[in-house]
Amino acid sequence: MGDALPRHDPALALGYTAADSERFLPEHHSGARTDFARDRARVLHSSGWRRLAAKTQVLSPASGVDFARNRLTHSLEVAQIGRELAVALGVSQDVVDTACLAHDLGHPPFGHNGEKALNDWMAGFGGFEGNAQTLRILTRLEPKHFAPGGASVGLNLTRATLDASCKYPWSLVEAAPGSAKFGYFESDAEVFHWLRAGAPERRKCIEAQIMDLSDDIAYSVHDFEDAVVSEHIDPEILTSRSGHSALIRAVAEWADGRFDSDELGDAYDRMSAGANWLTRWDGSRRDQGRLKNFTSDMIGRFARAPIRATLEAADGRPLARYGADPAAPAELLVPREIRAEIAVLKGIVAAFVMQSGRRQPTYRRQRGLLVELLHTLWEAGPSELEPAYAADLREADSEAEARRAVVDQVASLTDQSAIAWYRRLCDAPLA
Repeated sequence: MGDALPRHDPALALGYTAADSERFLPEHHSGARTDFARDRARVLHSSGWRRLAAKTQVLSPASGVDFARNRLTHSLEVAQIGRELAVALGVSQDVVDTACLAHDLGHPPFGHNGEKALNDWMAGFGGFEGNAQTLRILTRLEPKHFAPGGASVGLNLTRATLDASCKYPWSLVEAAPGSAKFGYFESDAEVFHWLRAGAPERRKCIEAQIMDLSDDIAYSVHDFEDAVVSEHIDPEILTSRSGHSALIRAVAEWADGRFDSDELGDAYDRMSAGANWLTRWDGSRRDQGRLKNFTSDMIGRFARAPIRATLEAADGRPLARYGADPAAPAELLVPREIRAEIAVLKGIVAAFVMQSGRRQPTYRRQRGLLVELLHTLWEAGPSELEPAYAADLREADSEAEARRAVVDQVASLTDQSAIAWYRRLCDAPLA
């Protein structure tokens, strides 16, 4: 995949090549920073990354629970896990760190609930997917570098970093039947195919696999922690054998057939047998400390087993990108028992928070707000959009491109700014 990097670059020792550090728009820099370190700084200083502080993780920043995680704190925690996995597995810490920091940039207001509203509004026009929007932000919407003709190339990150940020390396039309997950919009196909040069079809590089696992680990343990602290989950009810079978069935339903009830029940039993499993919660410092130690135990447990399995299978071969042989690309091996345990924690949060009956009216209102805001902005035209998105709308040469400009605007909003825009534009006639 290209010539070796300059001898002074530490990525050389890890197996990266000059092709991995190429940028869509060539750049030349002086200074001691590596290309991958420069990528990390660009994401960290981007406006899109700062907006994550006011976007929903599981509990909305507008919910009144001021200590709950948001998308930004979640991304920092994902990056912490990813960086340690990268060190253990001998791949670039900066590439993995940047992918972890960037992985949720494309999430719209109200998290996955908002994602569904935007996807419904774009039905027939290319759809909407948070991961595809992340690539769009990194390569087009976040302003930093521009091609000679004036077109934005976004942050102009390296090939290795962009590939590591791509959780689903296929388009909507290439997605598996029934799946809503895809990694790029058709209007971004050129840069997608550039960043995937030499990559095995539909296979994630090892850095993207590490990012994905780090996301799962952080999501499972930290959202579980938030749900306990905010008292959406009562540990006494959780550990009661009464209703336990119903809980496991709910988790199995959320897992969508990936694990059967016996596997999930065994996974639950393994975790609940740990020394720091909570059987009660009163908010005391002792209980808070025990909960923190439980999350630490689980992070270590979920990370150590994949590291061990992956290194044993690699047998000393380099893992960077696709490994030494792209025909047999490197795999991050996560034992099925660990995936089941992660699924249990995520499924419990889903059952008690996201799929809770009392939350559904809120979710419906959020989706309705976004759809009405989209319709209002579409009818208003460029006049109500921020200048960059207004220019995209004016320059669009198809309805799909025009709708995409409106969606880009709404997706960029935080939870609170979406509510403010709705109140300004939809609660009263437009001026």
